[in-house]
Order: sequence, then structure tokens, then C-alpha cells
Amino acid sequence: MEYNYIKALHLIFVVTWFAGLFYIVRLFVYHAEAKDKSQPEQDILMKQYQLMEYRLWYIITWPSAVLASIFAFWMLFFTEAGKIWLQMPWMHVKLFFVFLLYLYHLKCHQIFLQLQKNEIKHSSSFFRLWNEGATIILFAVVFLVILKSAINWIFGVIGIILFSVLLMIGFKLYKKIRERNEKNND
Repeated sequence: MEYNYIKALHLIFVVTWFAGLFYIVRLFVYHAEAKDKSQPEQDILMKQYQLMEYRLWYIITWPSAVLASIFAFWMLFFTEAGKIWLQMPWMHVKLFFVFLLYLYHLKCHQIFLQLQKNEIKHSSSFFRLWNEGATIILFAVVFLVILKSAINWIFGVIGIILFSVLLMIGFKLYKKIRERNEKNND
């Protein structure tokens, strides 16, 4: 019974953590694009994105990451079911992807700090591609947990990588069409 409550809380905070990661990178895209705007629009937008990023990062994303981790550790190390899961090979692969998620989160934090100082070191195209990192990790973890196989998750990850490539091709085509339309309107 206790295990199910801990698991439910873990899943709730994993969902909000991922929501924060997906949205923060979307804000990074907008923040990077705001740099190309003329004054005073640029200053207004950049200040607004900094505020939105700050609130999202410190009120939703970081607390969700911490709480998801606390409930995960509790579930794994202080319940009988968790101790059994820790012996399974698929769980080791899952924990590797969770480690990658922490690295992704920390890199997002580094970018967040740069943007809070208006240091824009990446393009909006980079951030659109960067956003796919969390998606790939999410797919891998979900397939591992559902299939409970250290091998079958590969098909899910290959699928999301192919889907990401198609999205990026679509993005490039959309960008070219948008630029052509803007050029024709001028």
C-alpha cells in the first residue's frame, strides 16, 4: 500500500519535471529569437522571458526534480518492491537514462543562468534540437519501465530518434517557407 502512494507521488513529480524541462527550452527558443527584435521590443521581451524562465525553473522544474528523486530513492531503497527492481538489468539501464536526465537538467540550468544575464550563446535552432534530448530520454525510460526489458527499449528510442529527425526536417522546411514568405512580403 505504501509503495503505491510513493510510486504515485514519484510519477506526478516526474510528469511536472518533464513539463518544466520541455517548457523551459521552449522559453529558451523565444528568448534567443527576442535578441533579433528591434528596440524597445527586444528589451521588453527579454525581461519577460527572464521572469517566466525564473518562475518556471525555481517554482516548478527544480522542486519537481528534487521531489521526483526523493520519492524514487524512497521507492528503490526503502521498499521491498524497489529492492527487487534494483536487481533487474532493465532498471540499471533506466537509471543510466535518469543519470542522463540529471545531466540534461544541469545543462539547462547552465543555459538558464546565461540567459538570466542576457548571454545568448545558442541559436533558436539549437534550442529546438536541444529540446529533443528530454524527449528521447522520456521515451527510453517509459519503454524500459513498461516493457521491463533492457533490450526492447532500443526500438522505442530508435523510433523517437527517427521521429525527431523528421521533425527537424519539417522545421527546416517550415523555416525556409517562412523566410521566403517574409522576403516576398517586404
